[in-house]
Amino acid sequence: MSLERISRKTAVPASKARAIAVARPQRTALSALIATLICLMMVIGFATAARAQDLSEQSARYAAIVVDAQSGEVFYASRADSQRYPASLTKIMTLYMAFEAISMGELKPTDLITMSPHAASMQPVKVWLKAGETIDVDSAMKLVALYSANDLAAALGEKIGGTEARFGALMTLRAKELGMTQTNFVNASGLPDNRQVSSARDFAILARAVMRDYPQYYEYFHIKNYTWRGKTYHNHNPLLAMSGVDGMKTGVTNAAGYNLVASQVKGNRRLIAVMLGGDNKSQRREHVTALLNTGFDVIARRNKGEEILVAQTAFTQSFGSASASPYTVLARNDQLMSDAQLRDALQGSEMANLSEDVQRLSSTANAPAVAKALAEAKAKPAAKKTATKAKKKDPDAIWAIQVGAFKQKSLAQDWTKDLKKRFKSNLAEAVSDVSRNANGWYRTRFVEMTKAQAQKACKAIEAKRLDCMVVKS
Repeated sequence: MSLERISRKTAVPASKARAIAVARPQRTALSALIATLICLMMVIGFATAARAQDLSEQSARYAAIVVDAQSGEVFYASRADSQRYPASLTKIMTLYMAFEAISMGELKPTDLITMSPHAASMQPVKVWLKAGETIDVDSAMKLVALYSANDLAAALGEKIGGTEARFGALMTLRAKELGMTQTNFVNASGLPDNRQVSSARDFAILARAVMRDYPQYYEYFHIKNYTWRGKTYHNHNPLLAMSGVDGMKTGVTNAAGYNLVASQVKGNRRLIAVMLGGDNKSQRREHVTALLNTGFDVIARRNKGEEILVAQTAFTQSFGSASASPYTVLARNDQLMSDAQLRDALQGSEMANLSEDVQRLSSTANAPAVAKALAEAKAKPAAKKTATKAKKKDPDAIWAIQVGAFKQKSLAQDWTKDLKKRFKSNLAEAVSDVSRNANGWYRTRFVEMTKAQAQKACKAIEAKRLDCMVVKS
């Protein structure tokens, strides 16, 4: 076909040509609009992706744990051993140190604290005391506990440790003695510092330590408001309005997210829940409430005879995310009461809280290093069981009670003799056992008991306000 014929075929009448000429700018405008919309959608898409990434990063801060305050059984754990920024949860340790100083006679509630320029310079939240002004220790502790006053936390630390830096070192040492292996403190308040880290499990350990060692001071974490110098300060803990919740502490910084340690009592059972890295106050409140509710639901179902050996499963089912999170897996979750799963073995007020067969596990529970650690942990007690196997008449006598630990072997032996004498009827079939752990503490136990015997003995011992914990031997 010639070019001429093509030209004739494609020729456009003048009237239509004018219409096309008019339409072209409109099409050009429409194309530009479409292009703009596409660009806008791309921008929105990038922004949405960025927000999704931000949310992902925030959720990566999340860590939580739920434990039985008495036995130490871990009901639920998610990234519980991962290091996080504690924020104002730090003040639980600051107050623990203050309670300890008071119990040792080194500090009195009526003592006056003089604000230093350093303490007065702390960032809010604070009560705005000026350098040189004073406050009594009791008022300072109340305002640290309920209002989270950073200036008073620093001043209290200086009062006990001389300087806040030295106090931070003392806090860290005491934390390690309690079994808080992931924790390092450098200040008394929890104000941002990259060196100040802890974990959900460590704060569960600390919460138990406060209740166990200084129950007379636990009330500080339950005070809802306090009036000082004519101003009323209110507690930041949103769960105190919830039935049975009687403490402990909130915390928040940009890096840490929203943190909360809470304890609730129902009947004769107490649970401790720790959540770190929440996105906002509402999420924190709702999630910790769900953690506690699910924990008590597990207890209720057990009381009705339901077999729930792995409480973690009940939590995952309740939250509807069977594989959503890289949970911290405790090895042999079907034996939750054994030492290999309890880092914080219950011991007396002046006693250590870490034994050689309590192993910390990360979320990679199947890693060779963890498997080796578990094997080593179980190797030592295995020899003891073999040696005493012939003496056991009851195959169910695989339980024990732990009643303390001492620096001196003679004290540990005297304590077991004393308890054996005082609780003769409950410990008649039990065998006393004193063993030294890697930290030099002599752990005191009564072994070769059935679960029922161990529980009955602990109940009698605790009735006399003495420490006791049921464990598998």
